[in-house]
Amino acid sequence: MSRLRINKIGVLSSAKIQGATCFVLGLIIGVIYGAFIILYSLIGASLVGGDAKMAVGGGGVVIGVIVMIAFPIFYGIMGFVFGALGAFLYNIFARMIGGIEMEVENI
Repeated sequence: MSRLRINKIGVLSSAKIQGATCFVLGLIIGVIYGAFIILYSLIGASLVGGDAKMAVGGGGVVIGVIVMIAFPIFYGIMGFVFGALGAFLYNIFARMIGGIEMEVENI
């Protein structure tokens, strides 16, 4: 076994990976929340004696679609920013106290 130490992380590469990962997570969460909002507005409108036109006009479907679009974008941007910040801070602390050590084995 050999030991490796990560002394530096590429800030931009870390930010891109974190941004893409968070974008996919935001897509999953956004679709779930958006579908819930749409279904709740349509079912809620029909249960109280209204019709589906009121739910669409009232904004339930519109808000659900906006959530489905906005969550992935917001999560992706925040993931990019905090991925860059995290890599930047890691590089500072790795210089001061040493990087993360790992043991690897050639198979």
